[in-house]
Amino acid sequence: MTKEKIEKKNEKEPVLDVKEVEVKNVVKDVTEKEKVAVIAKAGKRSAKAIKETEVKVAKEEKKKSVSTEEAPKKTIKPTRTKLERRGKKYKAVASKVDSKTQYSIDDAIKLAIDTATTKFDSTVELHMNLNVDPRHADQNIRDSIILPEGTGKTVRVAVFAEGKEADDAKKAGADIVGMEDFMKLLDAEKLDFDVLISTPMLMAKLGKYARLLGPKGLMPNPKSGTVTPDVAKAVTQAKAGKVEYRVDSTGIVHLGIGKVSFGEAKIKNNFSAVAANIKSNKPLSIKGAYIKAVYLTTSMGPSVSIDLASL
Repeated sequence: MTKEKIEKKNEKEPVLDVKEVEVKNVVKDVTEKEKVAVIAKAGKRSAKAIKETEVKVAKEEKKKSVSTEEAPKKTIKPTRTKLERRGKKYKAVASKVDSKTQYSIDDAIKLAIDTATTKFDSTVELHMNLNVDPRHADQNIRDSIILPEGTGKTVRVAVFAEGKEADDAKKAGADIVGMEDFMKLLDAEKLDFDVLISTPMLMAKLGKYARLLGPKGLMPNPKSGTVTPDVAKAVTQAKAGKVEYRVDSTGIVHLGIGKVSFGEAKIKNNFSAVAANIKSNKPLSIKGAYIKAVYLTTSMGPSVSIDLASL
């Protein structure tokens, strides 16, 4: 192409300034009259993309307008108290107990028996909050005691022994006695007993069942008197009403001390025996008050606070 032809072509097609052609914010700033802007075949400036953006903006504006409107106020019902959520029977008997009053032992036992709501023979429970920290070995209160009036329960006793000890246990009234046969029951996870007693020589064989017996509180222990060479005596004590107690992680002792059918006198005898035993186990490291609070209750019944001065 000659120089003259190039000059003529440039005269016919004038060069446009870039600023004159640039379109800014095609989607946001264009009005209805200015929609004749440059529309690409694809991408953000395509007709389809512009339409979708407009729909999205319209939806957001609609949401904002709805949220600014006053929403109807919901009526929030006040939370019911623990007593209001109880059954009719419980409410009827709970009115007899003043939660802010501390009763003497005699009055507390009488109230606990009067407020028993179950059709079956309820267990009278003692809950004693001690000023101890179970994380310290000397404050991890644990002991066993024979209740003077018994527990009111039929206790099934199993004895892990052989030879003469096994014969003595049978004579004393043990329900399950043996070694090999008893281990077969443990292998089948049949725990049809309430107390397990073992001789010291055979404790090593019970070690592999610790995960089965331990969580259920059935693992024999020398502190509770269930590991002893005199198995006959241990069986007699268990049948007579021997119970074991231990503080939980919060320092509270929970123990059943009889049945409602025992009457006030027998319940008081068991209560006094347990209270005296717990007092005798006070750690030397505890300075000041040892017992923080004592409550008496029955199965599914209201708790009665006991005056510490009457202990």
